Parts: sequence; C-alpha cells; structure tokens
Amino acid sequence: MSNFTAALGLVADPFVLGVILVAAIFGLFVGAIPGLSATMAVALLVPVTFFMDPVPAIAMMVTSTAMAITSGDVPGCLLRIPGTPSSAAYTDEAYNMTRKGLADQALGASIVFSFVGGLFGTLVLITCAPMLANFALNFSSYEFFWLVVLGLSCSIVITPASQLKGFVSLLIGLLLACVGMNNPAAYPRFTFGNEDLMNGVTLLPMMVGMFAIAEVLRYAVNSQDRLGEVKAQIGNIFTGMWTLTKKYPLSILRGSVLGTVVGALPGAGADIAAWMSYGMSKKFSKEPEKFGTGHVEGIVEAGASNNSALAGAWIPALVFGIPGDSITAIVVGVLYMKNLTPGPMIFTNNAVEMYSIFLVFIIANIIMLPLGYALVKIARNVLRVPRSMLMPIILLFSIVGTFAINNSPFDVIIMMMMGLLAYVMEENEFPIAPAVLGVVLGGMLEENFISSMIKADGDFSMFFSRPIAAVLGVVAILIWSVPFIKLFLGKSKPPSGGNEDPVNKPGINT
Repeated sequence: MSNFTAALGLVADPFVLGVILVAAIFGLFVGAIPGLSATMAVALLVPVTFFMDPVPAIAMMVTSTAMAITSGDVPGCLLRIPGTPSSAAYTDEAYNMTRKGLADQALGASIVFSFVGGLFGTLVLITCAPMLANFALNFSSYEFFWLVVLGLSCSIVITPASQLKGFVSLLIGLLLACVGMNNPAAYPRFTFGNEDLMNGVTLLPMMVGMFAIAEVLRYAVNSQDRLGEVKAQIGNIFTGMWTLTKKYPLSILRGSVLGTVVGALPGAGADIAAWMSYGMSKKFSKEPEKFGTGHVEGIVEAGASNNSALAGAWIPALVFGIPGDSITAIVVGVLYMKNLTPGPMIFTNNAVEMYSIFLVFIIANIIMLPLGYALVKIARNVLRVPRSMLMPIILLFSIVGTFAINNSPFDVIIMMMMGLLAYVMEENEFPIAPAVLGVVLGGMLEENFISSMIKADGDFSMFFSRPIAAVLGVVAILIWSVPFIKLFLGKSKPPSGGNEDPVNKPGINT
C-alpha cells in the first residue's frame, strides 16, 4: 500500500500531469494526420525523454500512444482516410455511417469503446501481466503461422460483397508484401532493378494512397457525384452510447479480450487486433448483412480491441523485455535508459515506478473522453468545407505527409500508384481492405512459415505437434473449409420439386 501511495504522489505532481496533458494533445494531433502513426509519435518523443525522470518520460509515451490510436478514427470517419493503420479495419464502416448522417454515433462509438477497451487492457496488465506473458512466450513460429492464417481469414469474412473478390484482393495484398528484400532469404523480389523497391511497399504510403488518393481520383473523375457529400450535423457524440453498451456487451468483451491477448503476442499489435476483431464481429453478429453499409457493431468491437492491445503489448515488454509491437520496442529502450530493467524482478525492484505506469494508463484512458470530444468539435468543421476545396487540400496533405515519413519522393510515387490501383479495384467492386491486410500480415506469414519448415525439416505435420498450434490449425482449416462444404452441400441438394412424380407433372402426356 505504501508503494501505491508513493506512486500516486509521483503521478499527482503538477509537472507529470502537465506532461500527460501536453502528450495527449500531441498524440491527438499526430493520430489525426493521415500518414503519421502512433509509432512515429512515440519515436518523436524519445529525444525529449532524455531530460526527464522515469515516470514523466514513460507517462508521455503511454498517453501519446493511446491518444494517437483513438484520434486516428476521426479522419477515417469524416474523410475515409484512416489516421493510423489500426483505424483502417473499420474506416469504410465509419465513413458509410457518416454518409448516412450517423457521424456522431460512429465517432462516439470509436472514442467511448476505445476508452472501455483501454481500461480493460490496463486492468489485465495490472492483475495478470506475468501469467499472460508466460502464455505469450509459449508461442513459437508454428503458433504464429496459424495466428496469421486466422488473421488473413478475416479478410474474407469482412468482405461485404463477393467473397471471391475479397480473396482476389487479399492475393493482391500478399503479392505486394512479396516485393523487396524483407524475406527470410533477403533476396530481392519484384524490384525490377529499382533500388527504392528493395525495402518493399511501405505500409503507410500504401494506406494513404488507397484511401485518400483513391477518393480524390473518384471525385476528379465525376465531380458531380454527391454520394460523398456529408450534410449531417454532428451533435453530442456520447448520446446513445449506453444503449450500444447494453446492446453489444459480448462484442465489447470479445474485442477487449482479443485485443489484449493479441497485443501480448510479440510482433502482433493493435493493427492486427483491430482487423481480427472486426472480422470476428461480423462472424458472430446477428446482422452480418449490415456490415460494410454503415453498421456500428464492428466499430464497437474493433475500437475496443485496438486500445486494449496497447496495454496488452506492455505485458511481455515489462515482464520479459520482449516488445509486443513497434511502440513497445521503443519503450523498452527508454526503460533501459532510465535504469528500469524489464524482467520479472521489475515489479519488486521498481514497484513504485510500475504502480505509476499503471496509474498513467488509467489517467490516459480517462482523459481520452473529454479530449476526444474536443477534437471532434474541432474536426467536424471539415464537413462544412466544399469538396471542391477539400480534395486539393487532402491531396496536398497526403503528399507532404507521405514524403515526411522517410523523406523519400519514391514513397509519394508508391502512394499515387496505390491510389490508382485502389480506384480501379473499387470501380470494379473489389474491396481494398483485404489488400491492406495482406500487406500487413504477408511478411509475418512468410517468415513464420519458412522458420517452421526449417525447424520441422520439411515435415508439415509438425505444424500440429504443439497443443496451441494444433487448436489454431484446426480452427483455421475449418474456417477455410466452410465455403467448399457449402458448395458441396449446395450441389448435392436435390432441386426443388425433384421428388414429384413426372407422370403427374403438367404438360407431360401419360
């Protein structure tokens, strides 16, 4: 109890509270700008932490990350441009709600259930960190391979129209993931002698292109198309949130649990958690046909998932020094720099600092509500800007933001090409979400498959040799077998009226 009291005194320090507030505003700003990311927000803050004590330094990173993940939903909802990769899973859903005049409900669900998921993940971090970290360490390349396969399965589940077109879009994403030298053999593939392609197709330029540039092209081709015009006013975003909580309690719990577990798996993170949760939401929904048309259920579950994954990623980082995602990879370095050596003894040797981190997580999620509300009040003015003015501004910010990622003109070219590809795909009713997911998970799929085959000496049965891997493998195979089973049953089913006596059919002479 004395450790908790001491931690409370550290966090209640005016300087620490000021750092939390400034970091929150910074995170909201970075997350709301397409092309930037929560990882970039944390990376930009590292030099500032050199001059801080451990608690304010870690508080700055925790707060900015939580805010960036949440604010990334705002441009996705209003402009169909996800602010961060973890918002891409339900960007189309949120934007369709905006077009239906439900922007306030979509934004409210994103912020409120991000808050709920973040608190859930924090609670798990506080109470179950060592246990979940041990579970996460049981995952070898076999388990990760099947986990990625399950994640890719979501691309078929979340496709609102033809599953075949969703599968083709997924293959396009996996093909793009093959470009470059980021493969187990470090062999340049599909580079065509271009050195800039050695690093592959970068995810952020691709996302900006597929969501932002495609929208600009669509408007340029048909400027009279008013489908994208949004006239709805955004009122109180918290209205109706309690109703949604009572309507979708299982979705909230499922998203929070899945996000925490996926976040605790090294190398996974909020992006994969959001995609998997959105797919799970549609799979278990009572109204799956409404997904993709502007249905709030998927936003509720995936929004809870991506923020709970943030806290989950800290579990292996604190207990074993193994980062759960790119953000905690940076944080682990800062922990070492502040003499907070990650490991099982950190909770004993640095108990006060650990309690302080837990309190910061709680505070960051609580202030998410008022600051998120303020952000929406400011951002809603974008709906009043004529699209003839808005589209050039979006194009300008997309180019500047994409160039700023690596200071590379080639990234801008990639963005433009991906925008053209996405425009052509959507004009032919091919969804782009599976393609994005293919790029996100393609490298991880190949790396874990090759590693597993090397360890198994080519014996594929070894993928089922471990209990967790066997369970995940069976589930994945069953999911991928469902369409073929339905096709087989459909063909074997006798046609209607097949049991009628042909002698008594009308028009047949006896």
